[in-house]
Amino acid sequence: MAKKYCYLFSEGNADMRELLGGKGANLAEMTNIGLPVPQGFTISTEACTQYYEDGREINDGIMAEINEYIVKMEEITGKKFGDKENPLLVSVRSGARASMPGMMDTILNLGLNEDVVNAIAEKSGNPRWAWDCYRRFIQMYSDVVMEVGKKYFEELIDKMKEKKGVTQDVDLDADDLKELATQFKAEYKEKIGDDFPTDPKEQLMGAVKAVFRSWDNPRANVYRRDNDIPYSWGTAVNVQSMAFGNMGDDCGTGVAFTRDPATGKKGLFGEFLTNAQGEDVVAGVRTPMHISEMEQKFPEAFAEFSKVCETLENHYRDMQDMEFTVEHGKLFMLQTRNGKRTAQAALQIACDLVDEGMRTPEEAVAMIDPRNLDTLLHPQFDSAALKAATPAGKGLGASPGAACGKVVFTADDAVAWNEKGEKVVLVRLETSPEDITGMKAAQGILTVRGGMTSHAAVVARGMGTCCVSGCGDIAMDEENKKFTLAGKEYHEGDYISIDGSTGNIYDGVIPTVDATIAGTFGRIMGWADEFRVLKVRTNADTPADAKKARELGAEGIGLCRTEHMFFEEDRIAAFREMICSDTVEAGPFVKVRASSVLKKGVHIGNFVEVKNSVVGEGSKSAHLTYIGDSDVGSSVNFGCGTVTCNYDGKNKSRCKIGNGAFIGCNTNLIAPVEVGDKAYIAAGSTITDDIPENALSIARAKQVNKEGWVEMKKPYKE
Repeated sequence: MAKKYCYLFSEGNADMRELLGGKGANLAEMTNIGLPVPQGFTISTEACTQYYEDGREINDGIMAEINEYIVKMEEITGKKFGDKENPLLVSVRSGARASMPGMMDTILNLGLNEDVVNAIAEKSGNPRWAWDCYRRFIQMYSDVVMEVGKKYFEELIDKMKEKKGVTQDVDLDADDLKELATQFKAEYKEKIGDDFPTDPKEQLMGAVKAVFRSWDNPRANVYRRDNDIPYSWGTAVNVQSMAFGNMGDDCGTGVAFTRDPATGKKGLFGEFLTNAQGEDVVAGVRTPMHISEMEQKFPEAFAEFSKVCETLENHYRDMQDMEFTVEHGKLFMLQTRNGKRTAQAALQIACDLVDEGMRTPEEAVAMIDPRNLDTLLHPQFDSAALKAATPAGKGLGASPGAACGKVVFTADDAVAWNEKGEKVVLVRLETSPEDITGMKAAQGILTVRGGMTSHAAVVARGMGTCCVSGCGDIAMDEENKKFTLAGKEYHEGDYISIDGSTGNIYDGVIPTVDATIAGTFGRIMGWADEFRVLKVRTNADTPADAKKARELGAEGIGLCRTEHMFFEEDRIAAFREMICSDTVEAGPFVKVRASSVLKKGVHIGNFVEVKNSVVGEGSKSAHLTYIGDSDVGSSVNFGCGTVTCNYDGKNKSRCKIGNGAFIGCNTNLIAPVEVGDKAYIAAGSTITDDIPENALSIARAKQVNKEGWVEMKKPYKE
């Protein structure tokens, strides 16, 4: 029996994730439980694997099966590809078994050409909708399939809006959009050298190949490496009949979560746009409205959507991330998946699902990705500094955390600056899958467009990176790498700080502090302790690391790289001197670092400075030792020329000479000095005359040797 590569949504289910990918399996599952899903079919992950085995070609067998399922789809929908009376238009989406935001963008409205556009414009009585669909399709197909950069088309749209004196795409009329479609096709031909394809089946095969190619593009490879996704899995392709949210003001599209993906709070969270298609919300072309406003505009569709959300969360027993469209007041579900969430939200959702009886504690622990818990330790802005700071602007707090760094405007620059050790904030009009490497390299992400469910927001939350989106007050000039906010012009390399919780944007650098651990953390870790079979020890190289690890429940230290104890600034130089020394004794011209502790029997070379240190008993020093703010132990032998002050002679220092210490000849004792019993102070030494009363005590040390007496310019007192 020949291998099957295509499956109608009605032929699959949630358990076929490996074959249909996550999106295809969930579309099949929603179909099975009776939700309103535009029908279609899925080309399996095995077809993708075969595509690479066949030298990046779709073989005749798979091609024939795809054509067979196009016919089945036409029968289900009652529409036909390329038909002028009732044309079939589809969307094409990738769908690996693991969610991968770095994959290919969606292609909408596939199946259009000028003949079909004119037909649906006349039949619908809505030419603006028809030409809007066509110009969108040309732009998406050119960008995603043929890799003609979307910026060329965005520039044409901006010129058209400027010409018409409008600011939003929705303000362009049918004639404007028809003219744009003509300009887009001319741009396509200039870049590619061929006319834009008009055959719907040719368009579909091009899109399918583009999805398969996207499995091996650089951004997908980066995402797979970071998330341990095997290359051998491949991606599926979902071909789905279109539902249109851009047919007028009784239509719309949105993205929603059954719980807040930033905090975990239960309740609908999402965004909605009227007279728009899905990519408008995800790409952030327009700043959307909150999902609650949908209830006012489409009360019946909202009521149905609320029930669907409850059904899906109860079915999957997890927070769901859904895309949907409303066409003339009717709801269509385009996809659902377990939603990406911050680490804080993951803990809250897991605990709440246990409390609601939907999960067991053991299942709740298994829901938490251990790598995401690292984001709980990310810094936050210092509260005092934050209170004193005035925001320069405000966007949407799309992904919690604090970030400050130098402004960069492209993903490539973010990577390059990061490799040089610079902390950067990536500032973009909007992000797309091509920006994934730069988003990963940045401390934070700031976008002019987009909302809480935009590409930037969703990807940033998944990576645990701070993000502020939809700051429309920014006047962006990407070409010249600058933007203006609150009257100030920011250039590449200028510092800014962003707060992903509040959406505030600040000029300059704001200090950060360690984040605090939420109470749900302890609860989850308590459950983890019940079920784990391994004991947990930590890697800790410093006392601070060890203390923090113990606070977080580690039972001991499993690895301590002792050399890391010497990485601090006040230690590393001394450690390097020791490593590079030719002898076990300290050599000449050595500077004993501040706050050092020299143990018993240390030999110190010539021309030594001992400052803010403790010198142990029995140590020996050669000539010209400078002692400042130090405690010198008993029986220490300091050579001739010892000076008990800073070597520059400017700052007087406290020094205590222990019992029986030998102070070499010609020593200058500069107050305040304490010399212990039986200390031996050699001939020629002097004690300065500016000694404070009772500051000097030379008990039974007055007679120094047979050659002479210590010269005292102030009378000695017993």
